[in-house]
Amino acid sequence: MRLFPALLLTAALPISLPLSATPPPGAHPAAPTSKDAPPFVQIPPNAQMSFLDNGTVRVGVDLAHGGALVFLSRAGGGNLINNFDLGRQVQLAFYSGPVPFLFQGQSPAKHWTHLGWNPIQTGDDFRNPSKVTHHENNGKRLQVRCIPMQWPLNNVPGDCTFESHIELEGPVVKVRAVLHNARTDPTQYPARLQELPAVYSNAAFPRVISYTGPLPFTGADVSEIPRSRTAHPWSLWRGTEGWSALLDAQDQGLGLITPGRTFFTGGFAGKPGPNDPMGNSTGYLAGQGEEILDHHIVYEFRYELLPGSLSEIRERARTHRPQALPAWTFETTRSGWHYRNASDSGWPVQGQLEVDLSQNDPQLLSPFTHWHAAEAPYLLLEAAFHTRQRTATLSWQPNPEDPDAKKGQLDFPVQADGEFHSYCLDLSASPNYRGALERLRFDPVAAAEAGAWMKLRSIRFSKAP
Repeated sequence: MRLFPALLLTAALPISLPLSATPPPGAHPAAPTSKDAPPFVQIPPNAQMSFLDNGTVRVGVDLAHGGALVFLSRAGGGNLINNFDLGRQVQLAFYSGPVPFLFQGQSPAKHWTHLGWNPIQTGDDFRNPSKVTHHENNGKRLQVRCIPMQWPLNNVPGDCTFESHIELEGPVVKVRAVLHNARTDPTQYPARLQELPAVYSNAAFPRVISYTGPLPFTGADVSEIPRSRTAHPWSLWRGTEGWSALLDAQDQGLGLITPGRTFFTGGFAGKPGPNDPMGNSTGYLAGQGEEILDHHIVYEFRYELLPGSLSEIRERARTHRPQALPAWTFETTRSGWHYRNASDSGWPVQGQLEVDLSQNDPQLLSPFTHWHAAEAPYLLLEAAFHTRQRTATLSWQPNPEDPDAKKGQLDFPVQADGEFHSYCLDLSASPNYRGALERLRFDPVAAAEAGAWMKLRSIRFSKAP
């Protein structure tokens, strides 16, 4: 059964169903574990495989199930990817409203109502597979396009298409993923947490490892993410070096690298055991981002998979180390920002965000990132305000592992004439602006105001005014 977190706006509590004691009807039984037993089944039964292999790493997708990644091994080793059912694998899964999502009178089961609109790459909970509509493999690059299925519903195709573009670089699997929405419902639903992507590995790799501290890329000690203390197996954390991994006791396993992203969820469910790709016990990782998925959006992200050692995974992540302070421009995308109690003019973004401020307590929230206050004393933004209110507020969130960092906020005056102006905020003037920080919140107005709006072109940190 699928073990996905509850992808809600607050991201407060992951949710799952309990593991079953035995595979459901039609699933391949767990392979024997004795020394003299036959090898584990390495790919799902009835899979239609397309492989890339550069002699260091071998990766395969299943064309019978949306082109999801179902095989990954290092130099002839065993498959690291879990394929217990259609909710595992390494695959794309997206989330939006309404919640619950109904189609032609069909409702999801009660335990799936929280998922809302939820197309996934392999198929649905009723074992109806997603359909591949395009496939290319020239031995160097593999491309696949599919019509996904709505996971909670029976045989309901997603009103969208998924693309995966896969290349190999040494031991690294590099993937560019694209969602093309084609929904008839034009509602701009609130941002939801997205799995970017969902990664399921086997029982041999029960340790969830990441670097979560305030000093990324300095060689500081990594952390083992503790199991959730709730009934749900997944945890949430910020991996400030942009990677997390599922490892064995020898620090070998599978790493997920998410360039430009530091927000993760994951964990381990079941009992540690052998590297059985058809076994029920599983480790899970997902890169996370809260994103608004407009009805006709084209949404793209990139990730990397590395089967290997902790040191290899961490060194590969270092190649994506940010070379500049966090900065966001809104010429063609929201750049990972989203809203609470607000909406914008929709996709495509054309030169700036145009935000309606008529709801109570409208807020803009940045994606999770990482910076040190001492290296970024100023914040520069270019915005236009149309409102009777004359004060905006900027807040920051500390890295929870930095004892010197604190929450704080800075109020600043705005020119509310509807014209664009450049603002330079001296954040260092606040006594609470210090240490390692990870997120911004921007409140353009203090209260709801009918007809109020803001246009925002850019926000960036700077060492100088």
